[in-house]
Amino acid sequence: MRVAIVDIGTNSTRLLIADVDAQSGIVDELDRRSTVTRLGLGVDTTGRLSDEGMARVFAALAEYAAAIEALGAGRRIAVLTSATRDAENGAAFTARVREDYGLDARTIAGEEEARLSFLGATCRRDPADPRTIVVLDIGGGSTEFIIGRGHEVQFHVSTQVGVVRHTERHLHGDPPTAEELQDLAADARGAFAAAIPADLRRVDAMIAVAGTATSMASIEQALEPYDPSRVDGYVITLDGCTAIGARLAAVTEAERRETPGLHPDRAPSILAGTILITEAMKTFGLSAAEVSEHDILHGVALDAAAG
Repeated sequence: MRVAIVDIGTNSTRLLIADVDAQSGIVDELDRRSTVTRLGLGVDTTGRLSDEGMARVFAALAEYAAAIEALGAGRRIAVLTSATRDAENGAAFTARVREDYGLDARTIAGEEEARLSFLGATCRRDPADPRTIVVLDIGGGSTEFIIGRGHEVQFHVSTQVGVVRHTERHLHGDPPTAEELQDLAADARGAFAAAIPADLRRVDAMIAVAGTATSMASIEQALEPYDPSRVDGYVITLDGCTAIGARLAAVTEAERRETPGLHPDRAPSILAGTILITEAMKTFGLSAAEVSEHDILHGVALDAAAG
């Protein structure tokens, strides 16, 4: 089955067009794109999606629509997550995405987001693997932790901790002060600890998906241009992420935009991302995480083909 999946998140709008075999779990990518649209900018303070943020998403969707038509996808699905869930005008925005762009658009709950992210992240793994895995999905407005074995979810939680949300809350200087960075780390640390019972923090490994994790892998390898084949499966360490964070914290946002391996549009929120990913590793007592290019896009694709 040929499917087109759009993930409209707090920080980015992404597209996957793929041929999917539900029985084998193979997702053959035909086109994949990502645009930093910052839909959730300001939602934490105003409670609404801004006209400017929605316009950036609509511009990306117009571009994606041409690719979807050209490749002739049968199923066309859009999932909307944290920012749209939180905004009072989120339902109206979802309806417009559905009506104007021919997408089966729906705002999904945190539980469904967790299930689909875990499905995508583990789709190529042996279902008989006995290890307990935590999938970490750091987004613009929320961070999800999904714990399971094989392809089965055992626990999940969605926290109101995200790179856009926490940049707005804590990082006001350019570059930010040490106190601002410490406050952000303490906020994330407390939220993660409160959300995850202590007896569930004993896991064997972490798989990190989405833009913060892939950016860490790309920055550490100084990838110019970005190369998904070198990012997928790359192991980032706690020490490595801490070092990247310290380097980025010492310069202005304009200077961060010039960082090799970092997409310039991620410069405003990447510093918060480095802190969140290190605090997530510390919460589970882990010193490293495997980065995966397979995430909720692949999970929705597999789910659509199976249905």
